[in-house]
Amino acid sequence: MESTAGPYLNTAAVTSPVGIARLLQITFGCTTFSLVAHRGGFSAAYGTFCMFVWTFCFAITVFIITCEFTHLHSCLSISWGNFTAAFAMLATLMSVTAAVIYPLYFVQLDCYPISCEVRDFRIAASVFAGLLFVTYAAEVFLTRAKPGQVTSYMATVSGLLKIVQAFVACIIFGALVNDSQYGKYVATQWCVAVYSFCFVVTVVVVAFSVTGKTALLWFSFERSVVIYTLGAVLLYVSAAVIWPVFCFDSKYGSPRRPGLCAKGKCPWDSQLVIAIFTYVNLLLYIVDLAYSQRIRFVSHI
Repeated sequence: MESTAGPYLNTAAVTSPVGIARLLQITFGCTTFSLVAHRGGFSAAYGTFCMFVWTFCFAITVFIITCEFTHLHSCLSISWGNFTAAFAMLATLMSVTAAVIYPLYFVQLDCYPISCEVRDFRIAASVFAGLLFVTYAAEVFLTRAKPGQVTSYMATVSGLLKIVQAFVACIIFGALVNDSQYGKYVATQWCVAVYSFCFVVTVVVVAFSVTGKTALLWFSFERSVVIYTLGAVLLYVSAAVIWPVFCFDSKYGSPRRPGLCAKGKCPWDSQLVIAIFTYVNLLLYIVDLAYSQRIRFVSHI
């Protein structure tokens, strides 16, 4: 009797353009953290973050390619297309951050006070970290939704922007806890509430999409996302106006960086970072609102 089942192994998982990109991700990721762990070295929070990024992305990519090669992803109660698209975007953002941070803090041209061998290992690790970012960006490019194509929500421009918005919000939170003095005024506390609310709702939207539970909601998920995005734009507009006024106006703060402010421990620097990324996220939400009205949502892909 002939079996009607398909092949046990999905060779397209490693031979397709996306599969090849993932194999390169595994190769470059393993090479990067191996070079750093062997001789390159890392220290402090920045180095630990970079090592976490490379090992985390390596582990998840191995998991994804294993599941697709063996068809095990069909046994998981998640929307696989949404999960892989969301992770590819997140890995792209994390890997580019690590690719910038590691050489910035650990690479130098001369050999003093480190040996030339350590310097060479750090330069090589930085090169492979850059290649790792390129491969994740290539996967996002290959799997993104094409015009007129019915696909996973997280593969659309709006879905990918949700990941970027959440990532930018994490940068804002990092600056907030770095002695930003946000509790000084009620107005700046309002801005923190805006950042927190939008971050939480954005994560919830991503979570519902990845778990494939949007069809179980008693309300229209797509309509709710558009309404939320409009609300997020309005909230970020308020933060984009309030935060600079209460941080850089001479009546409440300082329009210029204080001369005696220590580098790396200056509230003014944190306030500037928050202001910049507030405008970045505002722009992202505006673009998201424009695209979210033109996409088709699919609950399970």
